[in-house]
Amino acid sequence: MSDFTLNASVRNDLGKGASRRLRRANLQVPAIVYGGEQAPQPISVEKSAFYKAAESESFFASVINLVIDGKSEQVVVRDMQRHPYKPLITHADFLRVDATHEITINVPLHVLGEEKAKGIKDQGGELHVLANEVQISCLPKDLPDFLEVDITDVELGSTLHLTDLKLPAGVTLVELTHGEDHDQPILSITKPKVRGGDDEEAGEGEEGEEGEA
Repeated sequence: MSDFTLNASVRNDLGKGASRRLRRANLQVPAIVYGGEQAPQPISVEKSAFYKAAESESFFASVINLVIDGKSEQVVVRDMQRHPYKPLITHADFLRVDATHEITINVPLHVLGEEKAKGIKDQGGELHVLANEVQISCLPKDLPDFLEVDITDVELGSTLHLTDLKLPAGVTLVELTHGEDHDQPILSITKPKVRGGDDEEAGEGEEGEEGEA
């Protein structure tokens, strides 16, 4: 679990106009923190540290230390809105977490061993990643930054599913709690598709014959 700390302040000037003014000042990002037994609280987050943290993949799968006017709260990112074409974060939602209650969150998948994979290196296959992240449930202390998938020994024609993932202690896959039929594929190694090839040549031959006729 990564260590991220963000500084924020309570935001009393609310509304779309207030948010626009905050963004134009270019020092803070409008946000809200909610969950637990406390009421939702509009806040503004110090921009430079927030932008730097958001560059890290693990930021979105970590418990964050959010310091609001000097008071610390443990949160996770629940949603983040970006400008449609400018590199700007326009708003963020943070969810309070409790050390004694499990949280549900998406974490990224990291594929290991691609350069040595039997199905690719020795058998000429192609890797197809079918899922870049999975949803897990765990206590905040058990939250991993990511899950690893080692494909070193995976052969051509193989497909790995959720049940093939090795999970850290205390972590469960949410999808698998719904039953065995939810064991979704996460990656496969298949034969490369032949692009063009005999079909195109056959088509050219037929056209040629028609032309001659």
